Amino acid sequence: MSGVIIFGGTGGIGSATALALSEKGIATFLVARTEERLAAVASEVGARGYSVADATNLEQVERAFAEATATLGTISGVAHCVGSILLKPAHLTSEAEFASVIQQNLTSAFFVVRAAARTMTSGGTVLLFSSAAGRIGLANHEAIAAAKAGIIGLTLSAAATYAQRQLRVNCIAPGLVQTSLSEKITSNQSAAAFSRALHPLGRLGESNDIAPLAAVLLSEQGAWITGQVFGVDGGLATVKTKVE
Repeated sequence: MSGVIIFGGTGGIGSATALALSEKGIATFLVARTEERLAAVASEVGARGYSVADATNLEQVERAFAEATATLGTISGVAHCVGSILLKPAHLTSEAEFASVIQQNLTSAFFVVRAAARTMTSGGTVLLFSSAAGRIGLANHEAIAAAKAGIIGLTLSAAATYAQRQLRVNCIAPGLVQTSLSEKITSNQSAAAFSRALHPLGRLGESNDIAPLAAVLLSEQGAWITGQVFGVDGGLATVKTKVE
């Protein structure tokens, strides 16, 4: 018996990934901070179990891995779907805000990689989430871009470190995806229109745009893929359309 741990399992991308894995017959174990929401989502996606934990707390991350191991038997994969959004220029970003962005995004990803490397000694797969903002310069994204670019660096280094152990590490870098996390942006008509215009394909992402690739990378279908950063972003980070 084996399965996949999903940190941030109650979020839009985390829950959609859990459902996509379930449809492949892969057991899941969800981790998030709110038990009531965790129980509801675990039931909705058919998760094998769940653990209440804060991914910015190393001790709680390690406890979640232990609980997942007890439930799943062997951990075949782990997804870090934890993060935050802060859109501010550097000169308006407080020290506390910057520290929080780094903690919620980069530090939590490092803790998950660390625990995975200590637990998954027979190999498996780790999936992290960056952002198009970590790959292309976007105005007013300094703090979040620094954190998300750090996740890309973490992905590449960890993939090199653990390749000989058959522990694969990959990353998805989405554009703006319509989830509860991005609701402050997407619920504002002018902000949503501006964001849509930034994406060459002319629309914002949905969780189900991300989940199918995540499920492949977290399954044996991705057995020969490591050290890769996949942009699922409507072309935002790599494509510039012609001016009409």
